[in-house]
Amino acid sequence: MPMNAFDVDANLKKYTYAVYILQALSFLVLFTAVIGLIINYIKDDDVAGCWLQSHFHWQKNTFWFGLLWVVLGTLTTPILIGYVVLGLVSIWLIYRIAKGWVYLVDGKELYRDN
Repeated sequence: MPMNAFDVDANLKKYTYAVYILQALSFLVLFTAVIGLIINYIKDDDVAGCWLQSHFHWQKNTFWFGLLWVVLGTLTTPILIGYVVLGLVSIWLIYRIAKGWVYLVDGKELYRDN
């Protein structure tokens, strides 16, 4: 029996929630963010053209830019600036996860992909 558009959206919304949860858990267990990223890439084609596509894009950007700044912060800790970078990236990551999660609960896109 084929699923209707609402069922598909509801199913994909569960994956989107799961990725936000995995990203949030990465503050305690680092590899959960990688699991979330894998889910993003596996389900990427399924959200194409759907309002959830902006969330997947947001989640992938959060992971990749977060990783970049965590690496740069870690590399610069010997000159002390790294601690500032790591503190700021932590705040930025919390903001990104919270904003995405709130928009998802409200059923809103984060922005339009062009």
